[in-house]
Amino acid sequence: MKAAILTFCKIALFLLIFMSVISHVVIGDSAPKKMQIGVKKRPSECPIKSKKGDLLHMHYTGTLDDGTEFDSSIPRGNPLTFTLGSGQVIKGWDQGLIGMCEGEQRKLVIPPHLAYGEAGAPPKIPKSATLTFHVDLVKIERKDEL
Repeated sequence: MKAAILTFCKIALFLLIFMSVISHVVIGDSAPKKMQIGVKKRPSECPIKSKKGDLLHMHYTGTLDDGTEFDSSIPRGNPLTFTLGSGQVIKGWDQGLIGMCEGEQRKLVIPPHLAYGEAGAPPKIPKSATLTFHVDLVKIERKDEL
């Protein structure tokens, strides 16, 4: 009797795992649910780190999942300037750029709900797009220093 119950449990567990794997393949799980932050270069010294309210000067390049570049500050020669945490940029940036040092470079993989959502930003950014940004923090200006 014990052997039959044990065999039944093994088969049930196998089927549960098998169905879980198949559902991810068939339904798809391509878009990350959480943002991914990778530090590509960190300076040896970091006297200040970015925080909400700071004015940041950022160079960036944004790409889609297929590698298509949709925007970059580099060819323009001027970094993008914005106040961190004020909603001037997508939520993924407001969250993913906290704690950076001047001269630090990061790679952000931002899911749709922290970027442009289900609507996208036509014509360059399709619906429900996961975005990848390579960012370089050029300068931090503190509120009290402005």
